[in-house]
Amino acid sequence: MCHSHNDYWRREPLYSAIHVGCTGVEADVWLFGNELYVAHRTSSIRPNRTLDTLYLSPLKEILDHKNMIPDLLGPGDVINTPRYGIFDTKPRQSLVLLVDFKNKPDEIWNRVDALLAPFRDRRYLTYFNGSDVVSGPLTVVVSGDAPFNRVIENSTYRDIFYDAPLHDLDSLPGIPSLSPPPAAVSNIHVDDMPPSTEPLSQPPADPLSSYSLYNSYYASTSFRRSIGYPFHSSLTQPQLDKIRRQIRAAHARGLKVRYWSIPPWPIGLRDYLWRVLVREGVDYLSVDDIEDVRRKDWGPRKGGWGKKWWR
Repeated sequence: MCHSHNDYWRREPLYSAIHVGCTGVEADVWLFGNELYVAHRTSSIRPNRTLDTLYLSPLKEILDHKNMIPDLLGPGDVINTPRYGIFDTKPRQSLVLLVDFKNKPDEIWNRVDALLAPFRDRRYLTYFNGSDVVSGPLTVVVSGDAPFNRVIENSTYRDIFYDAPLHDLDSLPGIPSLSPPPAAVSNIHVDDMPPSTEPLSQPPADPLSSYSLYNSYYASTSFRRSIGYPFHSSLTQPQLDKIRRQIRAAHARGLKVRYWSIPPWPIGLRDYLWRVLVREGVDYLSVDDIEDVRRKDWGPRKGGWGKKWWR
């Protein structure tokens, strides 16, 4: 799936990503006063570019529109009525909003939590209820300087999930034993099936002991820093082995794998890396060129997976 990296740089943040079918968007946020500004650096902050104006208010408007007919039912019926997501052809597909904390972690947390209240009240959020993860139209993930201790401080309910450090997972002890096996975790997003009343999976004895699907959603890392640049125009065997170890470690915890800072140039090299990552089981391609990722097929090229990208 497509994750719109630094989505706020686009001419139409959020809407451009939705238009091409990206199921993840990213916003870097800075807290000044009582406002969360969206910008890569403080020098780029503008009064009208806030988390609320660029993302939360538009998302609420879209979701309210998608779900207005169920809300015409009686109160008892509404409680049992599923909430629909933003994609018409996949109404059970959750959109991931990744919020990257740039300063004042605890204060940003408090502000984000408050801004999510309308989504919480309308049952739009993916949440953990103490035993199961229940998918909603919007999955909120925090990254950067976000405090993990705030994510896990409530053991019976949470609707803000963490972006776990992919580069550390294969060295951490206590990988949770999940049931069903990791391959079934993708069933969290159900496209055409009615909502199930059965638990998606059973939590480990202590779900707070490590990163798992009960407190995290993504497992992410910088490709350049963790894997390195493919100086020989293709990945070396040690690089490929490291990618595979990281993916296995994340999937064993029920997490979605995402690499950022993938070399963007030459285009052929970038496309080769995207294909390899898709082949190896990466769940989200973190991309800047969302139009290009939509146009191309990320399966094997003619001649097989091993064909060199420059041929």
